[in-house]
Amino acid sequence: METARHENIEKFRDMVDNLDIAILSTYNGTEIKSRPMATTEVDNEGNIWFFTDEYSGKVDDVESEHKVSISYSDSTTSTYVVVNGSATVVTDRAKMEKLFNSTVKAFFPKGVVDPRLALLKIKPYDIEYWTNHHDEGMLRFMGILGSSPVADDELHHGEHGKINL
Repeated sequence: METARHENIEKFRDMVDNLDIAILSTYNGTEIKSRPMATTEVDNEGNIWFFTDEYSGKVDDVESEHKVSISYSDSTTSTYVVVNGSATVVTDRAKMEKLFNSTVKAFFPKGVVDPRLALLKIKPYDIEYWTNHHDEGMLRFMGILGSSPVADDELHHGEHGKINL
């Protein structure tokens, strides 16, 4: 069982490893809010880590409603991943030091001592993905969507599935 879980985490990590930017969607009690976020890490447990401003609206959203959705998209490889998970705000400075990088420094030039700096930890409970192994990639995908009354049948020539962590 643990081997299968580890393999699933590795499969997920491989899919999003080069997809640095994700769209994080939160719910603020009235509406769904989405924004681009730079993925800092997918750890050995499958948790997704983002740096954020502790005083931002997304942190307020996460503190009142922990359920979030994250979308990754790479049209060049026709890889699409949607993660539903539970988010928590983490202010552990040691963890921040471990994950801090030049991308984060561009937004937080004071580094890990910046009092606004926090981490969002997303624990996935549902991961769904679509890949298309055709060389034509996105052009073929868009052509199928635009011209085929049976697009679902043609789109399943790639791989679609769920990853259980």
